Amino acid sequence: MAKVYVTDVVLRDGHQSLIATRMRTEDMLPICPQLDAIGYWSLEAWGGATFDACVRYLKEDPWERLKSLRKALPSTPIQMLLRGQNLLGYRHYSDDVVRAFVQKSADNGVDVFRIFDAMNDLRNLRTSIEAVKKVGKHAEGTISYTTSPVHGIPYFVELAKELASFGCDTIAIKDMASLLTPEITGELVKELRAATNLPIHLHAHATSGLASMSILRAVDNGVAIVDGAISSFAEGASLPTTESIVAALQGTEYDTGLHLGKLQEIAAYFREVRKKYWQFESAFTGVDTRVLVNQVPGGMISNLSNQLKEQGALDRMDEVLAEIPRVREDLGFPPLVTPTSQIVGTQAVLNVMTGARYKSITNEVKNYLLGQYGKAPSTVNTDVKHLAVGDAVVVTCRPADLLDAEMDKLRAESEGLAKTEEDVLTYAMFPDLAKTFLQERNAGTLKPEALLTKEAASTSAARYAPHEFNVTLHGETFHIKLTGSGHAGEDQRPFYVSVDGVAEEVVVETLSEIEVSDGNTNGNGRKKASSNASNSTGRPRPSHVGCVTTAMPGTIVEVKVKAGDQVNAGDAVLVIEAMKMENEIQAPKSGIVVAVHVVKGDSVTPDESLLEIQPA
Repeated sequence: MAKVYVTDVVLRDGHQSLIATRMRTEDMLPICPQLDAIGYWSLEAWGGATFDACVRYLKEDPWERLKSLRKALPSTPIQMLLRGQNLLGYRHYSDDVVRAFVQKSADNGVDVFRIFDAMNDLRNLRTSIEAVKKVGKHAEGTISYTTSPVHGIPYFVELAKELASFGCDTIAIKDMASLLTPEITGELVKELRAATNLPIHLHAHATSGLASMSILRAVDNGVAIVDGAISSFAEGASLPTTESIVAALQGTEYDTGLHLGKLQEIAAYFREVRKKYWQFESAFTGVDTRVLVNQVPGGMISNLSNQLKEQGALDRMDEVLAEIPRVREDLGFPPLVTPTSQIVGTQAVLNVMTGARYKSITNEVKNYLLGQYGKAPSTVNTDVKHLAVGDAVVVTCRPADLLDAEMDKLRAESEGLAKTEEDVLTYAMFPDLAKTFLQERNAGTLKPEALLTKEAASTSAARYAPHEFNVTLHGETFHIKLTGSGHAGEDQRPFYVSVDGVAEEVVVETLSEIEVSDGNTNGNGRKKASSNASNSTGRPRPSHVGCVTTAMPGTIVEVKVKAGDQVNAGDAVLVIEAMKMENEIQAPKSGIVVAVHVVKGDSVTPDESLLEIQPA
C-alpha cells in the first residue's frame, strides 16, 4: 500500500469554519515558504466562501489573493472548491461563464479543482469537469455526503461511477457536516475504489467527534488522500488536526512522510494569527453531536453563529438548529452544503425569527422548489411548495440549458468598472457587491471591516460580553437588550435595543463628533439630548398594521412599488438581502402605498417602517 497523502485546508476551510472566513491574505503570505516546504499533496487555499468574503468584508481582490499565493507556493499544488454550475456564487451560470471562470482560475494558479453540486445532480457538474480537463488541470469529482431515507452507499457508488465516466482524476467524499461513522467510511471507501479504480480523497469535518476514527478506517480500506487542518485552525467545526493524522500514521505502511516538528512551527504561527480575529470566533468550536441530527456543516455553523450574533439573536441558535432538519425534509432532503446550506439555514432563521413557519419565504427557496438548482433528492412538501410558488411549472431539464450565453452581457454591464476579464467574473458572481467593490478599488478607497483590538477587553472583558442588562438613570431602572447594530460611519454607529420591551435606536458618537460647538450643547461641550427618539436614517417606527418591516437586518436590493400604487395583501413590495440570501417582503394588508422610506442599497433593521400602506 502506498503512503497516504495529505491536503491541508488552513488557508480556506479552516478559517471558514472557525472565524467566518475572515483571514486576510497578509496573514497567509508570511508562512507560505514553510507551508510550501512541507510536502503536502495540495493546499486548499481558494474557492468556497473565500471569494465572497474577500469582496464583501475584507475588501481584497480574490484574484490578487490567488496570484499572490501562487507566487508564494511554487512547489505545492493549490486546490480550490468549486460549486459546479454555481461556481462561487449562489445561482447557476451559463456554460460560457463556467468555462471562462475555470480558465482564469487555472491561469492565476489553481491546480486542483474539487468540484461538487449541492444536490448531487451530476448534470450540474459535467461542464465544469470538462472545462478543467480542457485546461490540463486536476479534476476531483466530489460526492456531497449526507444521510436521509434516500441516501445510502449504493446511491453514492452510482454517483462515483458517473463522475469517473466524466474523466475525473480523483473522487472526493465531502463530509461537510461530520456525519460519517467509521464503519460506513470504511465500507464506502472500499466500494468506491472497487467501482471506479480511482484514488479516493476524504474530506471529513470534526464536528461530531467521529472524523479522526473515520480517517483511520478509510486508510485501512485504501483511501489515497485525506484532508486535515493545522492544529491552530482544526477540530470542532473545522477538520481533524493535520499533526495528529501524521503522528497516527508515522512508522506504519501508510506513513505520510511529513515532518511533525515543522508542522508544529506552522501551527505556532497560525495560533498567533488567530488571536487577531477574536471578534469572529464561533461559539461552536468544540464537539457538537447535535450535528448528527441537524446536519449543519462546519463552514456554515460559524457564519450562522456570527450572523445571529449581529442580530442580537444568538440565544435563539437552538431553535434554529431544531428547525433546520424540518426545513430540509420539506425540501426533499438536500445535502447541506453551499448553497443549499444557506438556503435551508436562512429559511430556518426566518421561520424562527418571524414566529411562523414560511410566513416569509426567501427567493432562493422559491427557485429551489422550481427546480432551478437541479433535481431534489426526494419528494418535497407539497403544501410548502404551493405556498411558495403556487402552480408554477417546475424545471425538469438541466437548469443551465435554459440560460443564454452571458459573458458578453456581463462585459457590457461592467464596462467602466472592470479592467480585466477577472473583474468581469467577479461582477458575475456578485453584481451589486462587485459594483461597489470595483468602484472603491478603482478610486483607491477600499477599506476592510475593522479588526477590533482585545486590549480594552483584557482590562474589562465584561464590557464586550453583555447584550442584556439593567441601566439605572436618576433613580429609574430600565431593562436594556441589544438586538443588533448598524454599520459604523465615520463618526457614529447605531445600535438597536429594546428598552423595557420597546424598540429603540441608540446612536453612539465618537468624542470628535460630540465635542462640537454648534449652538446645540449643554454647556459641557456635549450635545443636548433630543426629546424625541428617532432613527438616524430618518425612518419612522412601525406604528400601524400597514407598516412594512423586515424580520432581520439586511440590505434593500429592490423596491417593487412606489407611492400611489395599489397592492394586495401578500404582494411582494420589497426584496432584502439578509444572511447572503434574498427575501421578498410582502404587503401585510391590501391598500394604497402612501410612503416609501427606503431605496436600493439601504441598510435596514427590524425596528423601522420601510414602507406604509393605508386602506384604499
